[in-house]
Formats: sequence, C-alpha cells, structure tokens
Amino acid sequence: MSAALRSTVAAIDCGTNSIKVLIARPTDDGRLDVVLRDSRVVRLGQGVDSTGELADEALQRTFSAIDEFAETIRRHGVPPARVRFCATSATRDARNAEVFREGVRRRLGIEPEVLSGDEEAALVHAGAIAAQDPMPPEPVLVVDIGGGSTELVLGEGETLQAVSVDIGSVRLHERHVHSDPPSTAEVAACVADIDAHLDAGLGAAGIDLTRTRTVIGTSGTIKTLACGVLALGAYDREAFDGAVLANDATSAFIDGLVAMTVAERRALPYMHPGRADVIDAGALIWSRVLARVPVPEHVVSEADILHGMAAAIGRRRSGG
Repeated sequence: MSAALRSTVAAIDCGTNSIKVLIARPTDDGRLDVVLRDSRVVRLGQGVDSTGELADEALQRTFSAIDEFAETIRRHGVPPARVRFCATSATRDARNAEVFREGVRRRLGIEPEVLSGDEEAALVHAGAIAAQDPMPPEPVLVVDIGGGSTELVLGEGETLQAVSVDIGSVRLHERHVHSDPPSTAEVAACVADIDAHLDAGLGAAGIDLTRTRTVIGTSGTIKTLACGVLALGAYDREAFDGAVLANDATSAFIDGLVAMTVAERRALPYMHPGRADVIDAGALIWSRVLARVPVPEHVVSEADILHGMAAAIGRRRSGG
C-alpha cells in the first residue's frame, strides 16, 4: 500500500438532519488535504423530540446513506482502523439508539461514537479554527447549528468555553412551525424558545458573548444562508468558504427566507430539497446568535466537525 493510502483517513458525522463523510490525508503541518466530501439529508431525528425514538423509516434512510459511504471508503482504500463515525444529538436522545449503533457496526465494522454535547462542540471548534490562516482576533466564537442541537464554543488560546444547546432546525421546526409559510405567532414562539435556551445554556456555561471578537459559522444551515446572502446560483463551497458577511445583511436575508413557503425555498438554486422545510428554524437560531455578539460581521467556514474528527484520527495514528 502506498504512503498516501496508509495516511488516508475517513470521518463520518451523523447528525439529526444530515450525514456527512470526509476522506482526507493529514499533512505534516497538522492540516488536511481533502480528497472527498459528501453528504445526504436523511432526517434521522424525525420525530425524536416528541416520541423519544428513532423512526424506522429514518433509520432506513440513514442506513442506505451509510451503505453508500462505506463503499466510497472502501474504494479509497481506507481501512477500518482509520475510520471514525460520530453521532450527535438525535442518538443522544433516542431510547432505541442501540438499533442504530448495531446497524453502523454491521456496515462499517467499527464502533460508532455517540458524542456528548461538549465533545461535539470541541470537535466543531477544532475543525473550524484549523482552517483559519492567519488566526483571527480572539476570543473566537464558533457556531454549528444542527438539526437537534446548536454548539457554541468561545475560544481564546488553549481555553475553550463550550455549550451544546438543545435547539436545532428539525427539533424547533417540529415543535413550533405548523403553517406554510410560518405564521407570525409560530415565528414568535420559535424565537422565544431560542432565546430562552440560549439564555439558560450560555448562562450555565458562563459564556459571555460580549467578549467575542471573531465569529465563525459552520454547518449546512449557515453555509446555505451564506449562499443566499451572496446570491449564488448554486451551492458553491469555493464561493462561500472564508466569506466575511455582515450580520445585518444575513439577518435581513433570514427574515425574507422565513416568510417564504417551502416550495419557494426549494426553488432557490442553492437549497438542498431536504433542508428547505426546516431551515426556517435553523435560520432563526443563527439570527438570534448574531444579535448577541458585539462584532458586525462573521466568517463562513467550510471546515467543520468532520475536519476536527479527521485531524484527531491523524494525530492518533501518528501518536500525537
């Protein structure tokens, strides 16, 4: 086996709404040479907030995507010892999570990790920060909005303050939005829920967002919103990665997006059809976070939890 293949790693992140895979080669300077990145919207967290269990149809959608990813990983010659599978919010909350874990074991031959909120937040921060060159002014707030939870990490040097808040695009949409487009009352209820959770989560973690000097947003929701603010004709990673966007412009775009019907959102050229129905709630989370920081702009980063996971595999392989 060539040296390149020996060093190749694969990371899979299974969230509440989407599942993503990254195949990469860690470099000597600690960065990643990305070979492939892919994702599927599987809505694993469908109904978890109300039922407490992973739905059978959601499990089948997710297993089908894992089968595809497993074949891709094998095709790139990555052995199980250099594959990491992490699951996040939906599987933390589900009573039947063992069914999911066993399905992963059969398909990938590895033990899936169900991350705690703190572990998820730390990996999100590591992935986003590693892609910044030069390092932006600190403290740096990294935000990842998922389907079931939102991770906020305020970092300065080696000191990280992290919190995982149980608000996400799928969870909040299912809880509050029942009209198309959302009614004024539904939007207000969603915003009130977001603010209450942010107040409680940030307060309990002792995180003071007024100290923030740089904001980095990652995750599919934030990247899709960036495409809209930039008026892109497609979901273009090269166009939005590293983009610096005004918070006011993003919030104004969010107001318009939330007022759209699902069909209108789905018609946007950069919108994944599996995200169109729940992005209203995720967008409102981003808007409410941006309203709490003292800086007028934010950075959009393609690097996310997958990059943090892949870098950790590389360090583990090299004994770091």
